[in-house]
Amino acid sequence: MTQILNVTRNDGGQFEITDQRGKVVEGPFETNAAAWKALDRLDNNDHPPPRSKGNKKVLWGKPGRTKSKKGRRKEKKLKEKQDHRMKVNAAKAPTWVRSVAAAKFDPAGERAYRDHKLGTFGAASEVRRIDPAEYLAEKARRGEI
Repeated sequence: MTQILNVTRNDGGQFEITDQRGKVVEGPFETNAAAWKALDRLDNNDHPPPRSKGNKKVLWGKPGRTKSKKGRRKEKKLKEKQDHRMKVNAAKAPTWVRSVAAAKFDPAGERAYRDHKLGTFGAASEVRRIDPAEYLAEKARRGEI
């Protein structure tokens, strides 16, 4: 015979699971949701769902090769095709996108480019070592003054 269970509220304001005669089966619970969850759990214990054959134990660290040789070849070919498309699309990218990407992925290269762009105006520049008297004498010799 099937047992009928109900969720009822007791005098203390808490929820309990009772049978047809009013006898407490489980509880008390703080919330109605907790009581219903317990009721579902009790119901599922009485009639467990049939176990699916697809639920197999997972052996971590041991990759299973379920695909055929043809499937693996097809996957490899697809990956190579995607890699090639990615390279082609990267080459078609606008210059500013490529420069930003180069700066992000190669900071040393960006630094070298920046230093090269500075040219001879750095701290070790010849311009900084010019004597003002010598510069004025050279300018006078040319007749620019």
